[in-house]
Amino acid sequence: MEQSRRTRPRALPPGWYPEDPDEVRSLVQRWTSDSPRPEAFSAISPHAGWYFSGELAAMAVASLRRCDTVAVVAGHLSASASILIAEEDAYETVMGPIEADSPLASSLADEIMEAGFHPPLPDRATDNGVEVLLPLVAALHPGAKALWLRCPPNYTARELGAALMRAAVDAGRTIAVLGSTDLTHYGPAYGFEPAGRGAKAELWALGVNDKAFVDALVDMNPTALIDIAVSRHAACSGGAAAAALCFAIEAGGTEILILGRSSSLDKHQDSSFVGYCAAAFR
Repeated sequence: MEQSRRTRPRALPPGWYPEDPDEVRSLVQRWTSDSPRPEAFSAISPHAGWYFSGELAAMAVASLRRCDTVAVVAGHLSASASILIAEEDAYETVMGPIEADSPLASSLADEIMEAGFHPPLPDRATDNGVEVLLPLVAALHPGAKALWLRCPPNYTARELGAALMRAAVDAGRTIAVLGSTDLTHYGPAYGFEPAGRGAKAELWALGVNDKAFVDALVDMNPTALIDIAVSRHAACSGGAAAAALCFAIEAGGTEILILGRSSSLDKHQDSSFVGYCAAAFR
């Protein structure tokens, strides 16, 4: 008997992104109409609610090359965690379901095991890092399949990026990778206030701490990227960014475009705030 298909339902509450497909299309058109298409192998995208970082996220997704499958890699994991993957056959979005690339997922697990690492474990948790980006993938890459992955900020991030490249070759796929991460989470809401509060804190978080992470992106240095993310609390999902970078390097990428930077303070002044960055590797 054929196994019944499983679709991963949407789990984020209303407010993270529009509920109306026409509104999604309108926003995406507005956010990306003047954006160059660098045909990137991979990109880095923020993953806050669209009110705060939707425009940067759309720019990142729009930068990706035409492909059969978009692998969206998020994080929100400890350094001791394992790579996680959604096991469903499709992912529900406001734009309609996106098919999961199951053959690519199988090939990826084989590649990771052959490299001596534990294969991805099932991801059954609710996490905004992938879900908030899927409507953008559906709108900007219609017909493409997807992979839902999460990666910890440790050495496995480098292997995941390389394994995705090998798996794509094995499965006969052209893929692009989207690394999903926000930058410094600063203030009392996050229990992180090394520079106090006020203008001095904002300058340090955005101009020093976030900049250190962005500089590592520009240098295309995955080891520094992970170290800065963890030791300086400069990104919530540094492993995802490192995996996207490593995939680009394996694919032949040699340069990065910083598509834009912002923070939640641009929308709402508060003692707690988050930094955002969109970048494309080509």
